Amino acid sequence: MVKRIVILLVACLVGGSLWAQGNPNKRERKKNLVVKEWNTKAGSKTPYLDNMVTYDEMGRKIEEIEYASYGQKKRTVYKYEGTSTKCVRQEEYDDKNHVVRIKKFEYNEDGTKKCQYNYKPNGKLESTKTFEYSYK
Repeated sequence: MVKRIVILLVACLVGGSLWAQGNPNKRERKKNLVVKEWNTKAGSKTPYLDNMVTYDEMGRKIEEIEYASYGQKKRTVYKYEGTSTKCVRQEEYDDKNHVVRIKKFEYNEDGTKKCQYNYKPNGKLESTKTFEYSYK
């Protein structure tokens, strides 16, 4: 009986240790990941691709594609500087894969968004969004 308890205790300790090692942080789990979302309409057995998100080798989102029954509805590409995890540029494409908007981002020293610049496909500034943070 004591031998069984000791074996069970060791198994729990080893299992807990392995679980902690096998439970990486969120970014680590997303390295080179592709997530596809499938939908099936009521009364149909045929699923169709609804959305697909792709992550790079650092776990950063690099592309998101939304689909419709006719194919690509819109696509967004995310760009980063070096090894930063902060997106500095976002390009949005339409169903014909033409650029419809470009967003550029600036960040505060603490990593929060400071400013977002929205550009038309021709490069002309369309609008600016600033972010303000306050604590209660």
